[in-house]
Amino acid sequence: MQNFEISVLDLAPVKKDKTIHDTFQDSLSLANHAESLDYKRFWLAEHHNMESIASSATSVLIGFIANGTKKIRVGSGGIMLPNHSSLVIAEQFGTLESLFPGRIDLGLGRAPGTDGLTAQALGRNPAIINQQFPRQILELQKYFSKENSEALVRAIPGEGLDIPLYILGSSTDSAFLAAELGLPYAFAGHFAPEQMEMAFNIYRQNFEPSKYCTEPYIIACINGVAAETSEEAHKMSTTLFQAFINIIRNDRKPFAPPVDEMDDIWSPMEKSMVLQKLRYTFIGDQAEIEEQIKSFQEKFNVNELMINSHIYDHQKRLNSYTIFRKAKDAVLNG
Repeated sequence: MQNFEISVLDLAPVKKDKTIHDTFQDSLSLANHAESLDYKRFWLAEHHNMESIASSATSVLIGFIANGTKKIRVGSGGIMLPNHSSLVIAEQFGTLESLFPGRIDLGLGRAPGTDGLTAQALGRNPAIINQQFPRQILELQKYFSKENSEALVRAIPGEGLDIPLYILGSSTDSAFLAAELGLPYAFAGHFAPEQMEMAFNIYRQNFEPSKYCTEPYIIACINGVAAETSEEAHKMSTTLFQAFINIIRNDRKPFAPPVDEMDDIWSPMEKSMVLQKLRYTFIGDQAEIEEQIKSFQEKFNVNELMINSHIYDHQKRLNSYTIFRKAKDAVLNG
């Protein structure tokens, strides 16, 4: 098993009876905690029109987190690029990199991060997304290059800065693109596990080395709920289960506290759908998390595990990341 990093994916989850301000303070607290545990990076994901997720202005929130930390890399997991002008994103991340040199990542996705009606409000054109997304990535690379200094349109700040780009995917399409462009690849196994194994194989088999990345680099995002006991972890995970039930029912209300019995909430069909979507969710005490990480890495051997954790109680969420850090170290040292 190769050495691998661990990182954090945060959606700025809004909890029942909590404010958006509380949410952002919890995200900063988590980033500081992750930094103290030597997590590799802290990424925030762009979503829109959801009461349960507050990371819509992703670039602004990245600045807040980076300003409140010292060394951990901070970035987007991801910016949904067709929602934006390439130039504006180059300027925003050029500004962030200028403020926090050597600490900013730019993960890029093509999905809207929202529903169809909101996607229209964002100005997306679904008919051209598959052509637009690769073109926009090339535009970003041009805006960040020193050579663009002679162009009529320039990204200032941004020009000449080394801002790593990552391609995000939840299907196989972006695996081909990341391989063709020779860029690192991050897969959303935390909500779209069905094509993850195929996507990794496609990426590795088709990877073309580039000046950005000489060999394949894979980040796998998974859900993680760890606690001192297995029983506590499984109860805490019901917040995550309820969140996915809300997605199925198109109910975007804030995250709910854990419950004793999920069968009072979901139907058998909903349960089957949720558990299928959450196939790569690591739940348990430290020993169980160690076994789940080991099993996952024996199968996929990724460069980095990025952990998304929907745990209602903030202190228990922090402790979950502590347990994951210990479990990761135990796996590598065992």
